[in-house]
Parts: sequence; structure tokens; C-alpha cells
Amino acid sequence: MKLTPLSLALLGAFAGMASSEALAEEPTTVDSALQARQSERWPVVGLMADAGVPDGAIGSLVIRPWQWLRVYGGAGTNTVSRGYRGGLSLVPFGAGPSLSLECGHYGEGNANGVVSRLMNGQWSSSPLLDRVGYDFVNAHVGLDFGGKHVIFFVHGGISRVWAQVHNLNNAFQDTDSNTVVRVSQDPKVKVTGSSLKVGLIVFLM
Repeated sequence: MKLTPLSLALLGAFAGMASSEALAEEPTTVDSALQARQSERWPVVGLMADAGVPDGAIGSLVIRPWQWLRVYGGAGTNTVSRGYRGGLSLVPFGAGPSLSLECGHYGEGNANGVVSRLMNGQWSSSPLLDRVGYDFVNAHVGLDFGGKHVIFFVHGGISRVWAQVHNLNNAFQDTDSNTVVRVSQDPKVKVTGSSLKVGLIVFLM
């Protein structure tokens, strides 16, 4: 077919219109892509509550810079005294299996009341429990259910606890005999055992 000047002009007009439409649609495509990316972003800051042994009950602030990493710190109680704990969790898939490393401290408090309640009052006060406090480290594996906004988790593993025993001299006193025991320095004890905790995280922003 022979192209006339009129045909060439019409083809040029159609090509110009097509390119204009493509340019007009490009910003819309970019905007939709950005909106989709924004919707995929996971919130970074959240609150966590958990309870277990030796952690006690603790509330924490959680920062999640990436989906696979959570860093947290907070304070709580073991029903004897107040304490604090910090740690981090590695969650390779954002949910599912996890690995957590934590360390914490509880100040000294009188544990006789707690033991008495656990034994329904069948307990006479012991000087060894007048001042009970400890430091601890956890190495836990677990399962984290949820992901983007809410996570429920169960973590368990091994804990190492350091404590200092007070009032040994008073505990060893025996008024019915002439035996006298004297301890010049409060001994320190280390205990390694299994541990477990459950918790909930709610991400806010």
C-alpha cells in the first residue's frame, strides 16, 4: 500500500497519542507500586508481656528493625522483688521457629511469704529466704505464631542463674547443742536448668 502524506500524518498522530497515554499511566503505576510496598512494611515498635521461670512476669518495649530480628527490654516482678531483662530474638521467617538470648536481674526480697503461700501456710520462716535475688541468662528456642501485628510465642531452653546465699550463720544456729557454725562470707551459687515462658507481642507502629 502506498503511503500518502495524509496517511503518514494520521500514523504520527496515533503514535503521539499512544506515547502520551503511556506517559500519563506511568505515574499511576509507580504510585500503586509504592502503595503496595507500604502495605507490605511491617510495624517496627510494639509491646510485649510474658511470664515464666526464671523470668517472672515482665512487660517490655520491642523494636523490630527487620522482620527476622526483635530487640527488647523491660521490667517486671517474680512476686518477691522487682527486676529487669533485655534480649533479642532471631526469627528467620518472621514467624515460626525462633532463637532468643536474654539476660536479667532481680533485686533481693523476702521470699518467706511466697513459700508460705505455696505450702498453704505450712511453713516456718527461714533466714535463708530473707534476702533472695539473682541474675540470669536464657538461651531459648521456640515457636512464634502470628507475624505482622500480633505474635503469640512459647519459648523454652536452658537458663543459668547466679545468686548469693545470705544469713547462713542464723540458719545453722542450734540452741539445743553446743555446735557452732560460722560462715565468714556469704557463698555464691550457680544453677543451670531448664526454663520456659509464654508471651504475647502487639506491634503498634
